[in-house]
Amino acid sequence: MLQNFPFYLALVIVISLLIMLADKIKVAYPVLLVLAGLAISVIPGIPQIDIKPDLIFFIFLPPLLYEAAWTVSWKELWHWRRIITSFAFVVVFLTAMSVAFVANYFIPGMSLALGFLLGGIVSPPDAVSASAILRFVKVPKRLQSILEGESLLNDASSLMIVRFALIAVATGQFVWYQAALSFSWMVFGGVAIGLIIGWLFMKAHKHLPTDANIDIVFTLVTPYIMYLAAEEVHSSGVLAVVSGGLFLSHFRHRFLSSSSRLRGVNVWESFCFILNGLVFMLIGLALPSITAGLGDVSISSAIGYGLLVTLVLIIGRVLSAYGAVIVTLIARNFITVADSRNPGWRGPLLLAWSGMRGVVSLAAALSIPVQLADGTPFPHRNLILFITFVVILVTLLLQGLTLPILIRKLKIPAFHDGLPEEEAEKLIKKQLAEQALQHLRTNYSEELNRQPVLQQMVVKWQSLHLSPTEGDMAAECKMVYLAVLDHQRQWLLKANDEDATLDEDIVRRHFQFLDLEEEKLRFL
Repeated sequence: MLQNFPFYLALVIVISLLIMLADKIKVAYPVLLVLAGLAISVIPGIPQIDIKPDLIFFIFLPPLLYEAAWTVSWKELWHWRRIITSFAFVVVFLTAMSVAFVANYFIPGMSLALGFLLGGIVSPPDAVSASAILRFVKVPKRLQSILEGESLLNDASSLMIVRFALIAVATGQFVWYQAALSFSWMVFGGVAIGLIIGWLFMKAHKHLPTDANIDIVFTLVTPYIMYLAAEEVHSSGVLAVVSGGLFLSHFRHRFLSSSSRLRGVNVWESFCFILNGLVFMLIGLALPSITAGLGDVSISSAIGYGLLVTLVLIIGRVLSAYGAVIVTLIARNFITVADSRNPGWRGPLLLAWSGMRGVVSLAAALSIPVQLADGTPFPHRNLILFITFVVILVTLLLQGLTLPILIRKLKIPAFHDGLPEEEAEKLIKKQLAEQALQHLRTNYSEELNRQPVLQQMVVKWQSLHLSPTEGDMAAECKMVYLAVLDHQRQWLLKANDEDATLDEDIVRRHFQFLDLEEEKLRFL
């Protein structure tokens, strides 16, 4: 490990340069990183990368899922819960089943159990790739929310399929009622463990004498503890991290200080930046070791199998996207749906074409044991690894490079799910100013009469300028201003919960503004 340390340092530099290049040429950085990994892997003298399953599952996966859970909007997740859960569970299962039957029919020696294993591995789309691409093009908020929500849950459902398929391959049988009980425990146990550990950490943040540094350390170890605790009792570590992350994210303003929130965001962005970059680079670097393990299967045949499975995945997702539209149009006659309007054909096509594969598929493939319990080699392990690699590479290149073009060509209309961004910004600023003035005049009338700085702040709020600019602020004024900021936060929390038209991303920007205002008081 130590002898390769300079190589890993060089990789970090290369990753940084490639991501800057990707931003410059408007290409999703996962595409460049995978291609760069492929190019580096064929350079003579480069250390051979043998990726261990634990490296992906226990080092990379928990923090990446946790960070995603903190950034996703719970309000949007709940609003689109039906289509998100259908894509994350029903579509993943149907996709795995389709791959299983196709692999069983076309790939010699591939049993249905092995086909389900392969289907479970390649069924979940990768959230990082889609997010990287959507940075460069504007899409309706609803489509972005559905993609983000789906990516949080489909990892758990696909890994459950993988676990059951591994049992079926190893034992040669599949007992449905045992699988149903195990599935229930994985779902409910994982969610419960995530919520319990999240609640314990929330209490630790709130009642222990922590500072910003300790708070950030706590947030870094939280996803690992959630994941390991759930896996130790054979429930879903992915669901534990997701549920715990959503819980803590929803209550972040109740137990974290403004300094912890601001500094934590910067630390987590840098941390996940490195993790994402390394994972996609490692995908490309792993090709030589994966190819060397194919054995009797020719590379051309293995590539053909990979392209066939990729075609099944793409067709299956397109059919699922339009199937979801048909189900929604039928269901609106019987239940209240998130949006009863006909979404047309362009939105579902974009949703279908956003199904790139990535980190979780690679991790799941690598988790296949080398040998069965009786010591015999695991059947078709290297072929499954190679097919997974082809699927990741082809979907990243084909869909990843064409998705921005498709978005621009489709010209997807705005669905007007909420207020326009500029209007929402103005409304929140106005209401925050009104809340501040009302709180000042109601609770601090005496201080307002004797403190010129507070009087100047009132003038600024009346002009919708929310930031004080005095160089030296008296201690009494700081105390009052802190109380006003806290009152504004409480109003924002309430408004976000009660007003479905408010975009939570805009609300979070104003939370960050209030945190910055509180931090500025240290220098006034």
